[in-house]
Amino acid sequence: MSSSDAILIIDDEPVIRDVLGQLLASEGYDVAAASSGEEGLQSYGLRRPDLVLLDLLMPGLDGIEVLKVLKRQNPRALVIIITAYASVESAIEAMKIGAYDYVQKPFKHDELLLTIRRALEHKSLQDENLRLRDALQRKYGFSNLIGRSQAMEKVFELIRAAAPTRSTILVEGESGTGKELVARAIHQSSNRAHLPFIVVNSGALPPDLLESHLFGHVKGAFTGAVSEKEGLFEAADKGTIFFDEISTIGLETQAKLLRVMQDKEFMRLGGTKTIRVDVRIIAATNTDLEELIAAKAFRKDLYYRLNVIKIGLPPLRERRDDIPLLVKHFLDLYAKENGKEIEGVTPDVLDILEAHPWPGNVRELENLVERAVVFAKTNLIGREDLPAFYLSPEGAAETLSLPSGESFNLREQTLAFQRKLIETILHRSKGVQKAAAAKLGVKPTTLNEMIKRLDIDVSEF
Repeated sequence: MSSSDAILIIDDEPVIRDVLGQLLASEGYDVAAASSGEEGLQSYGLRRPDLVLLDLLMPGLDGIEVLKVLKRQNPRALVIIITAYASVESAIEAMKIGAYDYVQKPFKHDELLLTIRRALEHKSLQDENLRLRDALQRKYGFSNLIGRSQAMEKVFELIRAAAPTRSTILVEGESGTGKELVARAIHQSSNRAHLPFIVVNSGALPPDLLESHLFGHVKGAFTGAVSEKEGLFEAADKGTIFFDEISTIGLETQAKLLRVMQDKEFMRLGGTKTIRVDVRIIAATNTDLEELIAAKAFRKDLYYRLNVIKIGLPPLRERRDDIPLLVKHFLDLYAKENGKEIEGVTPDVLDILEAHPWPGNVRELENLVERAVVFAKTNLIGREDLPAFYLSPEGAAETLSLPSGESFNLREQTLAFQRKLIETILHRSKGVQKAAAAKLGVKPTTLNEMIKRLDIDVSEF
């Protein structure tokens, strides 16, 4: 609280305005007064005071209506209601709408000043919390991306540099690292933020259906095309289109995508009319595209078009410094969603989480925290709230047999561990990938992608 805090009095009684004005001015407050609800709203818009003293019973706009407008204009508006004894029920209604407190006429000066001081102290704490939250977000986060590690700082720097441009961006990273979050952060930080952001799940559709989704079709273009349909490129015009796992797109569709990127135009399936669009493209992959190019499964010219700016997302095992921040972020998110008060995790749980290899990356951690919140019986997440898998040797790096000698290739050994871990869980799940995904804390689609990437033969299970 500061002696220069500004207070607006809204009351139709001149005597009340004068008494309150003199009392508050003598306490060092910056005081303004309005004689009606309409005048009060106008004054609030011009002055944005720290606190409003609002009379309930006024001609024209009464106090309840004024309060509703104030809260629409500024949900954090701090309001104390002034009410007569007969209208206490209305004052309670006002508190449900968002008033901080109420005082009854005739009020005692000391009690009124105490209520005002408490309200302003409450506001000061709220403001400080917001400042701290914003500072943490600026320091450790970008949009919904969370991190303080050097690896994530580099990602944030690339996003800040790339976002204002028109350049195409390629986001590389394992499944579950947050590639779509990066794409959304880039879009939200660009001058296209108010325009469409369209996600294309590249691997979820067969080639002919994918092309129809991307470019649209005319009536009669194929069996079932009973009417003309707009494609995703048209829907994304002036905005951003995000290709999730672009490596899964077939070569024929790749050629058509390349033309759109080069010429900024295309034709609907079965059509003859050229359609021009202005769309920024962000693509993501969990596969080495250069290896696919060597295998003639991906076009080199499309790769060069996509790889204007490359952002590499590190796996969670390479950014363990971020685990405490991520845990807190997910705890806050799912505690609020489930109506629980969770203060944090016990130190031994944090040790377990920081030691885990996280084959499913951030997505796996998020799923685990959500589950722990749901089953937590106290306000701290303990060992008893974790699945047994995370407490067993198989859930930690102890299962990894290190080669003899003083050095070994980290990437190769990490991939070997992931392969062994997934094979073990698949064996325990009798080859049922949905059950294995649940045990690993990842989505079935993520597990399927990892099985393909690690070249695991599922016919053995």
